[in-house]
Amino acid sequence: MKKLLVEEIVSAVEWLCMEANYNLGSDIMAGFHRALKDERSPLGQEVLERLIENAQIAHEERVPMCQDTGMAVIFVEIGQDLHVVGGGLTEAINEGVRRGYYQGYLRKSVVADPFERVNTGDNTPAVIHYDIVPGDSLHLVVAPKGFGSENMGGLKMCKPSEGLEGAMQFVVDTVDRAGGNPCPPIIVGVGVGGTMEKATFLAKKSLLREVGKHNPKVRLAEIEKVLLERINRLGIGPQGFGGVTTALAVNLEVYPTHIAGMPVAVNIGCHSTRHKEITLQGRAI
Repeated sequence: MKKLLVEEIVSAVEWLCMEANYNLGSDIMAGFHRALKDERSPLGQEVLERLIENAQIAHEERVPMCQDTGMAVIFVEIGQDLHVVGGGLTEAINEGVRRGYYQGYLRKSVVADPFERVNTGDNTPAVIHYDIVPGDSLHLVVAPKGFGSENMGGLKMCKPSEGLEGAMQFVVDTVDRAGGNPCPPIIVGVGVGGTMEKATFLAKKSLLREVGKHNPKVRLAEIEKVLLERINRLGIGPQGFGGVTTALAVNLEVYPTHIAGMPVAVNIGCHSTRHKEITLQGRAI
């Protein structure tokens, strides 16, 4: 069994929080440039140019690309042969978020109670998803999630009789209702199957997929392409000013479900859909 010191985890999460907010993924930047060639609206083209410039400034000056630096969502894959030494894993992750948002001058947006609305002052606690996997390493993905886009998601417990078309129409309708609120061009995460919470988890995690990379299953990849075409025909356009670039990608993930149900969840990522990842190797201590 290998071991990993808590302080290494804290430092890694601290770094990930800052890097995710300062650096937009190269896949999204490439998506902007492709969209700029295809966009027919002059105003839409100008918006895309500004978004590219905004991301470049954030990278060069190491400042957040958006004032909403998000609630920290952490995806954790921990090897079953790894032992965390010196404290608890959850506490270490939250301490890393605390330090990252303080050291990086990132806006603290978390309230301790959803009704009383008192800010925690350090952007903790994070939302943490754990997955136990083979091996002796720790893989961390920090995905700060702004709520301009988070608020525009949706869940429908579809009847099986609604079928594929019913599920697809719910996705398109959700984006249509969102309009310009989630700051398009967006990434549309879709989760279908499992239970209510599994579908929403799939939708959120799908936003981590590289823009332009389709589901490896051909049938699901074709559904993604059809959804993207239908969404871009809505005419919402960059930042809601009209155009053919409402979404850069639709990422669909599915999971087995009950014979009586078909949960469909949509989680929308804004033009600044951010995440940064690292793998920490355990060692003999």
